[in-house]
Amino acid sequence: MKLQKTDGEIYNCIQKELLRQNENLELIASENFTSLEVLQAQGSVLTNKYAEGYPGRRWYGGCVNVDEVESLAIQRCKQLFNAEHANVQAHSGTQANMAVFMSCLKANDTVLAMDLASGGHLSHGHKLNFSGIFYNVIGYGLDKNTEMIDYDEVESLAKKHKPRLILAGASAYPRFIDFERFRKIADSVGAVLFVDMAHIAGLVAAGIHPDPVKYSEFVSSTTHKTLRGPRGGFVLCRKDYAKKIDVNVFPGIQGGPLMHVIAAKAVAFKQALNDEFKNYQKQIVKNAKCLSSAMSGLGYRIVSGGTDNHLLLVDLTKKDVTGKDAQDMLERANITVNKNLIPFDTKPATLTSGVRLGTPALTTRGMKEPQMEKIAEFIDKVISSKAKESVVAEVKQGVLRMCKEFVLYPELL
Repeated sequence: MKLQKTDGEIYNCIQKELLRQNENLELIASENFTSLEVLQAQGSVLTNKYAEGYPGRRWYGGCVNVDEVESLAIQRCKQLFNAEHANVQAHSGTQANMAVFMSCLKANDTVLAMDLASGGHLSHGHKLNFSGIFYNVIGYGLDKNTEMIDYDEVESLAKKHKPRLILAGASAYPRFIDFERFRKIADSVGAVLFVDMAHIAGLVAAGIHPDPVKYSEFVSSTTHKTLRGPRGGFVLCRKDYAKKIDVNVFPGIQGGPLMHVIAAKAVAFKQALNDEFKNYQKQIVKNAKCLSSAMSGLGYRIVSGGTDNHLLLVDLTKKDVTGKDAQDMLERANITVNKNLIPFDTKPATLTSGVRLGTPALTTRGMKEPQMEKIAEFIDKVISSKAKESVVAEVKQGVLRMCKEFVLYPELL
């Protein structure tokens, strides 16, 4: 590789990261491993082309080939989600969300969205995010007993505040979302319904999570979580909003599209259209349910009592360990998780009372239920011992043995 000769420092960083990914159990719910084909598309000469505008309507010349790439990405995305219109240019999920807000709201308009402490996302109204700075965001939460969305509260808040837009979707919510109920609530107050399906897009594509597209004016997503594509975003909308979305993505919030990333998105969309991908998504859920059950069997309280999707939230309160402590301890044993607030958490977001565990990346490597049960044991050993050095060393060896059975990117090693 030429990079090894011309920039050994960066080359070594890349190689160390390849090794880290291979030798660690990746349990962060918002991360995944792309296919080699996606990596190849993203590392292609399409990186070189500036293509402001849209297929057939570019600012620069020489766009005949990238026009074809983007047209394929749009066509495949629409087919995958049975959508009337798709914009595949958004650089990220947050920028996709920004384009939706700008397409149907004015500054200071009222938005109803899940609050961050209940599992929402920064771009759904955090005071330091564009969404909280420019819009009046009212947060809805969860039922204290079930730890699931309190739809009656959502309806009550909608009638009280008369939001212009209701946002459904989350970054740390382990249960199905009733989009039909959200639609009825939105209609009752004349609001637009917007669903951020960034976490569950792959499950939606495979038909194993309720579909938000048929109920919503707008749906946004990332491409790098359950969808297993490159890091990026996209927006789906009804055809009546197509022009507004396109204008608000470009030139509204960003300039030239990343054509190499759009090519990688197109590859991921095509892969998601086959039966193998559907089986993969089913295994993600099976693995999440198995991991949830195994952790519960070891004495951990699982938020809401389980999971319907790719993630679970583990309450560590009874273990006398913070989420931050658990994250740090597990990383020493080559297990990667993220600290996470649990519903009605009494600890700050810098510490948290829980961790979020996700199964997409492990499932990509080919791991199934037997591995999930073993991983639960690994996690418990580290946490229960408060990261005793000998226990961490023992678990780390077990992790390394497991990872060697499920090699990631053998072509690159």
